[in-house]
Amino acid sequence: MAERLILASASPFRKAMLANAGLDFIAVAPEIDERAAEAPLKDTGATPGEVAEVLAVAKAVDVSERNPGVLVLGCDQTLSLGDEIFHKPKDMEAARRHLLALSGKTHQLNSAAVLVRDGETFWSTVSIAGLTMRKLEPAFIGRHLARVGHKALQSVGAYQIEGEGIQLFEKIEGDYFSIVGLPLLPVLAALRNLGAIDG
Repeated sequence: MAERLILASASPFRKAMLANAGLDFIAVAPEIDERAAEAPLKDTGATPGEVAEVLAVAKAVDVSERNPGVLVLGCDQTLSLGDEIFHKPKDMEAARRHLLALSGKTHQLNSAAVLVRDGETFWSTVSIAGLTMRKLEPAFIGRHLARVGHKALQSVGAYQIEGEGIQLFEKIEGDYFSIVGLPLLPVLAALRNLGAIDG
């Protein structure tokens, strides 16, 4: 008998990945303030990957505490350019600034996943991908954002590589699933090891 699984996320991309992989789960949106959860890490020297892991744990623990005895998968992703961590753009002007800052540079996507039961984390992983954006003309950025619209506000980098965002890049190094927001292969391996899915 497969164990019940909850995905602690409202992300349609993460839900689609798990559903496409054939997993039986329900999605429950965590009720946390991500910036408040991240605040204690400022000035601690925490890496962007560690920040993603802390946020993934916070999300999973929040959902786990409301669903005792159930296996909860928490995920988070940070985008880092050097020492700077980017967050989801609040509006289209912020999205434009994101793309201008990333233009012509290589940034990292740090994708964390954790498994929690009864508020206790017992497995975690962080997958890092490097994405090199081509040099973008400001006028092109404006036209691109006008085409994709508010989809640009759904991800930390103001792009989706599974959509038109792929046109912004000249090189991508890393796992596709991790780039979209969930290191799926390590998660599936962990669930098989637990006997939570058939393996």
